[in-house]
Amino acid sequence: MESGLRTYTVREVIEGRSLSRFQMATVALCALVVVLDGFDAQCIGFLAPAISDDLAIPLKNFGPIFAASLFGLMIAAMFVGPVADRVGRKWPAILSTLAFAAFSVLSARAYTFTGLRLLRFLTGLGLGGSMPNAVALTSEYVPRRLQHVFVAMLFAGMPLGAMIASVASAKMIPAWGWRSVFYLGGILPLLMALALLLLLPESVQFLTVRGADPRKIAAIMKKIAPEISPEAFSRVPAEERLPGVPVKHLFTEGRALGTILLWVPYFLNLLIIYFIVSWLPGLLRQSAMPISAGVTAIFMFSLGGAIGSLIEGRMMNAWSPYAVLLAEFVVSTLLIGSLAYLGSSFSLMMAVTLVLGIVVQGAQGGLNALAATFYPTAVRSTGVGWALGVGRVGSIAGPLLAGVLLKLEWSPQQILLAGAAPAGVAAVAVLISHWLRANATIFHPAAEAQQP
Repeated sequence: MESGLRTYTVREVIEGRSLSRFQMATVALCALVVVLDGFDAQCIGFLAPAISDDLAIPLKNFGPIFAASLFGLMIAAMFVGPVADRVGRKWPAILSTLAFAAFSVLSARAYTFTGLRLLRFLTGLGLGGSMPNAVALTSEYVPRRLQHVFVAMLFAGMPLGAMIASVASAKMIPAWGWRSVFYLGGILPLLMALALLLLLPESVQFLTVRGADPRKIAAIMKKIAPEISPEAFSRVPAEERLPGVPVKHLFTEGRALGTILLWVPYFLNLLIIYFIVSWLPGLLRQSAMPISAGVTAIFMFSLGGAIGSLIEGRMMNAWSPYAVLLAEFVVSTLLIGSLAYLGSSFSLMMAVTLVLGIVVQGAQGGLNALAATFYPTAVRSTGVGWALGVGRVGSIAGPLLAGVLLKLEWSPQQILLAGAAPAGVAAVAVLISHWLRANATIFHPAAEAQQP
């Protein structure tokens, strides 16, 4: 037991020890939220061909339906992030999970184009609030040396959720129809919300920065470091509380350039991911392949994404984050373009889709890790939320762009070739960011060590 002669900050305790079971359980809860987020966000891509046949909605008209949930995601990510930096991470995460559970169930009762589009938008509002808080909580319960690893691994939940959705769709659509998948996508997060209510802690670093009741902080820290007396914790937070509107602090104290440079690849990479997830099944269907081919392709893309996210953080720790991201975007450019010429070989197309998932979704995990480590606790949910929100603009643009090209009667081959362009631009953006970072005098000195 500590004598009380020495005091510890919350951050000092977290940094100076291995992860406790309590911390691992908290990270696991956040990861499960992201898995269900991935299920509900991406299942519409698997269901689109079946919905098209059932409701007589032409596949080429699904662009607005895909975009509706993504637009909801964008709005919620930008709104809930600043709210969470005021009231905490726990309740916004719970309420967001309840929201996308409810609207997923209601999506199963849609019978018109307009109704389905509205319900997908409302589902997106729930989905958009969960990811920033899961990322913030994870980064605030692990030491800095492991933040890249765990936050990047957290993003593996998105492709894992998509994999579960693809398997569920393949089994459930022939047996019970497409509506059953939406029901499953509502029941699972409802159960998750109950688990969060009972088990998810508030961020102890957030409580410290906000000057919360010391007894509440001590109760959490006792689960992390039971051998340290509650009286030994310093009442002075390791980071200062930032006044005013949280969003403005994304552009103060030397963070403005870093914020903008982070947003560019976020926009482009999410454009690529949702371009592929939303339209690849439909494009393969138009290339005379069965519906099952599209489901298999997204399963492989998602499997690759899970692998990429799990190894991304360790690669970023071993090499320069910029070198890893640059290599991933260059490879993505080549692979997306190659899909346009692989229509005659299903097995080769699946192999390329697997590797594409590794590099594209691995890069997204890396970008999430950079965002989480770049911003201080006081504005972390805002920083991650706004980066995701800007990225959602790209995720909206991707499906809409493919829909426009289909209406212009572009062939699947031409659309896939066009889809390679954003990856090339993202590679250039990362290269420019690396060059600016190398010339550190361009950055504000106070933020030089943290610039992404």
